[in-house]
Amino acid sequence: MSQELMIMLERAFEESTKLYKERGFQRRIGFGKHPALINVDLANAWTRPGNPFTCDKIDDEIIPGVQRLMKKFRAKGFPIVHVTTCYQNTDRNDPNTDMGQWHNKIPVDVVNQSDENLWAIDSRIAPIEGEFVLIKKRASSFSGTSLAGYLRSAGVDTILVTGVTASACVRTTLCDGLAEGFRTIAVKECIGDRVPGAVAWNLFDIDAKFADVETVDTCLDYLATAGQK
Repeated sequence: MSQELMIMLERAFEESTKLYKERGFQRRIGFGKHPALINVDLANAWTRPGNPFTCDKIDDEIIPGVQRLMKKFRAKGFPIVHVTTCYQNTDRNDPNTDMGQWHNKIPVDVVNQSDENLWAIDSRIAPIEGEFVLIKKRASSFSGTSLAGYLRSAGVDTILVTGVTASACVRTTLCDGLAEGFRTIAVKECIGDRVPGAVAWNLFDIDAKFADVETVDTCLDYLATAGQK
């Protein structure tokens, strides 16, 4: 992101913070007792070069941060959910496609279920035995899936969300997670996007309305004292 754009965003954040605070926004939801980690769309189509969905800062920020979180989650025995997106029928002319209408806005037709390499979780943060891999068809990881029920059955009250994109699948996952009654934490360094400024703006706005935006280090400090089920 250019310095000029960052300066403009900081000015916007400063003005917006005044308004939000005056009206009672930007409250803190805090961490609970039993967390789960939800990695949203950190699959090859989003993390590797050469795809329409490829996002920025994957190699130098997002993957290393997620690796640190996963190491602690595994050591503590807390649930990890790996979310990805793909479609069985990517024929845009077929009214029975499982893409719904989304293909009329974005190129979801490139993520065909028959090519597992596209929607497989990035090997650098690959699932291990016992970790839930969830395939979704919509932006939110909760919409039309079993995620909420899975988390409740595991006794989860807090979700730490990472992944892409800040403006779509991560944001809607956090919004729906809050609506489902979970404490929602957006992990700052582990959320990405394709568009300059999208991460900064969305994290600012998410922190005001739908989740607490916390650093990896703060999340690791929390995990060190969180009680296991």
